[in-house]
Amino acid sequence: MGLFDRLKRSGGSAKRGPEGSVAQYLADWTAARIGVEAYVEPKTTVTPLTVVLIANDGEWTRRPLDEKYARKIGRDLKMPVYDVRKTGYPQRMRDHDARQKIIKKREQQQRDL
Repeated sequence: MGLFDRLKRSGGSAKRGPEGSVAQYLADWTAARIGVEAYVEPKTTVTPLTVVLIANDGEWTRRPLDEKYARKIGRDLKMPVYDVRKTGYPQRMRDHDARQKIIKKREQQQRDL
């Protein structure tokens, strides 16, 4: 039984509370993009454990989520789940961030004219 099966059957979120709303957001985000992969980030002193979804074009989103639940969502959405401590971030994510920075800089320059 996958995430969407439970959503249809229950008529609501897959799970009550924050995991349910996060799961729905991640499912919607994944459905709107191609080639999405999940990367689990470790807990730090200032941030909780998070999952980063990265699309084929490098666009990404990050949400706090328990590691076990992150891996379950990966299975439900049929996407690979990686441990960022072992694999690092894909180059396409850095390339996307660099492109976005250039776009914002150009927009700012246009406003300043």
